[in-house]
Amino acid sequence: MKIETKSLEASLGGIPILKGIDLALANQEFVGVLGPNGSGKSTLLKCIYRVLKPTEGAVFLDGRELRQYKPKESAKKVAVVAQHHNTSFDFSVEEVVMMGRSPHKKAMERNNQEDYRIAKEALRTVQMEGCEKRSFSTLSGGEQQRVMVARALAQQTDCLILDEPTNHLDIKYQLQLMELIKKLELTVISAIHDLNIAAMYCDRLYLLDQGQIVAQGTPEQVLTEGRIRQVYEVNSRVFREETTGRLHILYHSTTARQETTN
Repeated sequence: MKIETKSLEASLGGIPILKGIDLALANQEFVGVLGPNGSGKSTLLKCIYRVLKPTEGAVFLDGRELRQYKPKESAKKVAVVAQHHNTSFDFSVEEVVMMGRSPHKKAMERNNQEDYRIAKEALRTVQMEGCEKRSFSTLSGGEQQRVMVARALAQQTDCLILDEPTNHLDIKYQLQLMELIKKLELTVISAIHDLNIAAMYCDRLYLLDQGQIVAQGTPEQVLTEGRIRQVYEVNSRVFREETTGRLHILYHSTTARQETTN
């Protein structure tokens, strides 16, 4: 599945947040959206999954403008995993995952054996099989995020949107979750807070600053020391690890910078 935005603009409370965003995702590409707090990452994703309506421009799914899809149609193409998912009721894990089947159901239609099979397979994929009857609220943060990924998989879409899904997870669960998503062979677009996580798992990156794209390309092209200093206002050292070839970013504290200049 392909996703594209053209001249996308969005405002919140009359304040411009996105200022003409053009991006494109190829089929089964893993794209990260980076930027400091307030740069517009989550706003961009919310425009793509229809929580926010752009003030200008358009979103396209497989070449067709998003507003031409009925909500249930687009829900069959795009699934979302957010960073927060508080529930007002004490749902079981199985009930949460079965919510992913709703775009495929008619009004008042009951779940059938095929729905339960799909939900069970989704839980097996995220290594949560056997937890169907557990209360969702009793799970750890990492377990909850895996269940939310299972719900998205039960939706059976070709695209997954992740809105900073690892922000509140221990590093172990961050890596587990990103490894899992990387193996799904879906089109993925994710807002990512951690630049090292983005460098490890993303095919391409878009870097936002004050609602505009200031860089795009491979992690090596985007995550340069000069650009990190310009956008995030911190000094860093960017290098490739000799044994794995992975790109790494090391940050220097303000104190260290001051000591260097004295």
